[in-house]
Amino acid sequence: MEKVIIFDTTLRDGEQSPGASLTSEEKIKIAEQLERLGVDVIEAGFPIASADDAKAVRNIGERIKSSVVCALARCRDEDIEIALRSLETAAKPRLHIFLATSEIHRKYKLNKAKDEILKIAVEKSAMAKKHINDVEFSPEDASRTEPDFLLEISKAVIAQGVKTINIPDTVGYAEPEEYGTLIKFLRKNLPDNVVISVHCHNDLGLAVANSLIAVTCGARQVECTINGIGERAGSAALEEIVMNMSVRKDFYNLTTNIVTKELYRTSRMVSSMTGVPVQPNKAVIGTNAFRHESGIHQDGILKNPATYEIMSPDMIGVPESELVLGKHSGRHALKARLENLGFQMGDEKIEQIFEKFKKLADKKKEITDTDLIVLAEEEEIKTDEPVYTLEYFHIISGSSTIPSATVRIKKGDKVYEDASRGDGPVDALYKAIDRITGISPVLKEYKITAVTGGQDAQGEVAVSLETGGLKVPGKGVSTDIIEASGKAYINAINRYLLRKNTGKAKYKGA
Repeated sequence: MEKVIIFDTTLRDGEQSPGASLTSEEKIKIAEQLERLGVDVIEAGFPIASADDAKAVRNIGERIKSSVVCALARCRDEDIEIALRSLETAAKPRLHIFLATSEIHRKYKLNKAKDEILKIAVEKSAMAKKHINDVEFSPEDASRTEPDFLLEISKAVIAQGVKTINIPDTVGYAEPEEYGTLIKFLRKNLPDNVVISVHCHNDLGLAVANSLIAVTCGARQVECTINGIGERAGSAALEEIVMNMSVRKDFYNLTTNIVTKELYRTSRMVSSMTGVPVQPNKAVIGTNAFRHESGIHQDGILKNPATYEIMSPDMIGVPESELVLGKHSGRHALKARLENLGFQMGDEKIEQIFEKFKKLADKKKEITDTDLIVLAEEEEIKTDEPVYTLEYFHIISGSSTIPSATVRIKKGDKVYEDASRGDGPVDALYKAIDRITGISPVLKEYKITAVTGGQDAQGEVAVSLETGGLKVPGKGVSTDIIEASGKAYINAINRYLLRKNTGKAKYKGA
């Protein structure tokens, strides 16, 4: 079977999701997981956007060895120069340059004629090729560009040494049949040794459909993101594209390098770090993807899972076993089970997880694999020493009582305590935290999700705060939803303090 190259742009296009900004350290952790996942190309960032983006690309290049590390740049000298510098440490570097080609972009955004666009594309492709062997070119808004002009500009940059031509459906405008026809046209008229890539957005809900029809028509690289995050309505979801080709090998007769058992873990890591939750009914990795409520479905599953499941949970790394460990279990058993679930951790982190595990075991009668994954992820996604840590809280609330909260927070070696009233227990808790930290952010989003099963399930609270013009996500997990709320709020404040001096350019790429 022919191979399809998986080009992951979670760290570039995915980060452009509103409120999904990542620090360079967080990007490194996700990049390392993408490498474990088997991604062929990691688009690590858009270096011209900010100093932190350039730093992230450089640091990822130092760490990643098996995947190609890619940086995005407009067809401008400064963009290309900064991107090339950020790629100096990469073992397998790629420069991805783009230039708008559609009539509406030529007229209203660039105010340039076709011949001017063609000249710029040729000059900047030649400039890039002098400094780096692997160059990819994207005619932005390709799906709304005249096919003949698309072919002309593609041939022109290929003549300068470009090896990959990406055909982005930048605004999610294309319909599968017409998009497939466009890819067929280009595949027929471009050299066989040039890879045709596709990058589809989901404005009409067709990103995955358009990507899949493209590979049936000759495209051999798909640009996608974990959980389908990205600009506006998002991008094509990596997990959906990969599992389509895996489950329906009979139809596609194509393969990828993706280790599908790492999909669930990667999905949760990206969700935790970006603060962008995964909808329950999300294909492949949503919490409801392998749940069955209908009696007819349950009866079929019990008799043969294949009656209602076209893929098994273990294919994507969702654990099947339920009861794993209990309150009397030791560190060695915990470490062995975590390794079996794919977590390789040193003794220090195991010790930290073990302490959380023992506390959870006192609250929960049964500890499941999912519980362990949540504990491990919570520890694994830590990037820097937190400024503030929630030490203690006490809530007074009831139908005839004004809710109040007493909070104790640690900052370095110092412990601070304060109290406040609020409209509800969570509001009182947050106001008490504000009094201690001296920060009064605006709560933009608040969401509760049960991440494990049972009445004593661990709950995950996701918040989004805005202060000083900066919007940051935060997450917290606990069997006590008030505690999870406090953890999430403090996590967001810590992220704010970490990022407030990191500037991001307004223009972040196509």
